[in-house]
Amino acid sequence: MKKIGLDVGQKTIGVAISDAFGWTAQGLTTILWNENDYQTAEKELESIIKEHEIGEAVVGLPKNMNGTIGERAEASQRFAKYFERKFGLPTVLWDERLTTMAAERVLIEADVSRKKRKKVIDKMAAVMILQGYLDSKQ
Repeated sequence: MKKIGLDVGQKTIGVAISDAFGWTAQGLTTILWNENDYQTAEKELESIIKEHEIGEAVVGLPKNMNGTIGERAEASQRFAKYFERKFGLPTVLWDERLTTMAAERVLIEADVSRKKRKKVIDKMAAVMILQGYLDSKQ
């Protein structure tokens, strides 16, 4: 069963999917959306879920460094509840502290230009969220 990893931001949702065995995560796309209108991402998400036969979702939970839940984490919790209701998939929240910074570091080390990094950073963060979850299940 394939899994989808989501890095949910205010303007974009980074998307990654696993292989059928749940071993590896691959970056898929970045969805532009309006956080105040979940419907702006529904069609793309539904298409990805159907095309890739997704059976479970992992949504990044951006906790504060001290482990508390802030405004962005609350937004992720709301999105995860909506996602589970809307698409009928079990949805797990996964601590994503530092994934965006780690993704940025990987891209810098790979000498990816600032302009190109901006286009793929959310997708890369989604890969790290999903891969962290997959690794914890091994």
